[in-house]
Amino acid sequence: MKTLSTLQSARYYVKQAIQEQSHSIVVDATLGNGYDTLFLAQEVGMQGKVFGFDIQLLAVKKTTQRLKQEGLLDRVALFHAGHECWESFIPREYKNQINAVMFNLGYLPHGDKTIITHPETTLQAMGHACQWLAPRGIITIALYVGHEEGQAEVDHVTRFASQLPAKQFHVTWTQLLNRAGAPSLVVIERIK
Repeated sequence: MKTLSTLQSARYYVKQAIQEQSHSIVVDATLGNGYDTLFLAQEVGMQGKVFGFDIQLLAVKKTTQRLKQEGLLDRVALFHAGHECWESFIPREYKNQINAVMFNLGYLPHGDKTIITHPETTLQAMGHACQWLAPRGIITIALYVGHEEGQAEVDHVTRFASQLPAKQFHVTWTQLLNRAGAPSLVVIERIK
């Protein structure tokens, strides 16, 4: 058995949640360079919808360009806003209908490393995600310790996830233990 990277694992779980639906509604909570958004747009198909958020205009522009090149921009709504604000942008009709949410925390690769995600806003967004998630929906949170607030964010996210009601959610946390500074992945599945 081949061990999957953090990103491969996140995509595996998301793909399982999306494949079970005829049309999926998904959220990319941190656009970055647009790779997860592109993956989500490909997976939801013509009937699905992707909502994407980032506080950096550069991330929105890079993601827009990537989606245009692939002809998938019509499936995606991008917002230059923090993920904690999603309730102001996603139509209320999608509450309890979100099939997957991807968080890739930290900073924009090849961007300004001083602009990072923060535990306070991430926890707000995770709270929204849990409330809006459809039954059997998945939330993936890729965590990195390679930036100033990385370990604090890991601590806050894992504490939040570990306190979710066991009758409503399954929560796992995986990490390569024999590699210093390796990213980890929290996966939250809504079971009811």
